[in-house]
Amino acid sequence: MANIKANQKSIRQTARRAEHNKSVRTRLKSLVKDFTAEAKQATASLVASAADKAAKSGVIHRNKANRLKARLAKKLAAKK
Repeated sequence: MANIKANQKSIRQTARRAEHNKSVRTRLKSLVKDFTAEAKQATASLVASAADKAAKSGVIHRNKANRLKARLAKKLAAKK
């Protein structure tokens, strides 16, 4: 454990942020899995929204979000 107060606070903040980021990533993965099971337009918009929000807050890279959305759109088009 750090001896300096600022470092102790930094450790607490990092743990809190890591926990939040993990929950966001897990939710995104679950939405993608649900989409591949159903492949519906409503689910696709939920996944796209969640991916954009995760990229906006820096949880995932913006290119990863774009790649996810492109793959979803391709699967949705193939289902039609």
